[in-house]
Amino acid sequence: MEGQTFERVILRRKNLRIPFPDCFVERLTGQQILHVNRRAKYLLIETLDEVLIWHLGMSGQVRIYKIDEQVEPIGKHDHVQFDLSSGATIVFTDPRRFGLMDLTKPKHLADHRLLKDIGPEPLGNTFSGPILAHRLKARRGPIKQVIMDGKVVAGVGNIYASESLYRAGISPKRSAATVQGGRAEKLVNAIQSVLGAAIEAGGSTLKDHRTTDGGLGYFQFSFAVYGRTGQACPDCDCDISLTKGIRHLEQGGRSTYYCPRKQR
Repeated sequence: MEGQTFERVILRRKNLRIPFPDCFVERLTGQQILHVNRRAKYLLIETLDEVLIWHLGMSGQVRIYKIDEQVEPIGKHDHVQFDLSSGATIVFTDPRRFGLMDLTKPKHLADHRLLKDIGPEPLGNTFSGPILAHRLKARRGPIKQVIMDGKVVAGVGNIYASESLYRAGISPKRSAATVQGGRAEKLVNAIQSVLGAAIEAGGSTLKDHRTTDGGLGYFQFSFAVYGRTGQACPDCDCDISLTKGIRHLEQGGRSTYYCPRKQR
């Protein structure tokens, strides 16, 4: 997309999760795309005058048709279409309409209501043990739930929170405020290693996740604890008949998996 121009923008409904901004089509049509970036789960498409803030939601998908590639017939869930000056076409499909698109001026991007309170990127240079410890010191909730809060750190989802805590040897029930010093450093290293391995494997396909070429992710085959209730964790040397193996509990309506022997 970078360097191309929005030749035509087609909007097929007035809203997704939120209404489309006023003059959405007019504000983007004819604009050259300067940069395509990401912040947390938001795709940021920057032109000279506007930044398109785009969230896929729970079920949103992007179909990209290259130059001279036949565009499929429009379906009832194909809500937005971008035709680029290169001849490529981009279609946003969102059956549940949990996605969103908004526009803001480049100079106002950092202060936009959707972005201003997001925590540091876990794979960025601003994420470290001391930074995480500082963000946790006043939080009394369970560490698993706290690290899934995007205001603490961006992008640690449910699966990767369980896997990271296992690698760090930290119980998901531990008070977040007690994860300081060496524990915080271990947790940062664990989060980064888990996310790095997941990216390398194409993510985790449990239901509908697909890679950019439509294939499956494979990180689910490397789970140490997630979804493995009653099984032995990696390198386990305990008696499963006595310990009952990996445990499962619900935290904040989400499933948590952990080893009570190795995670404290």
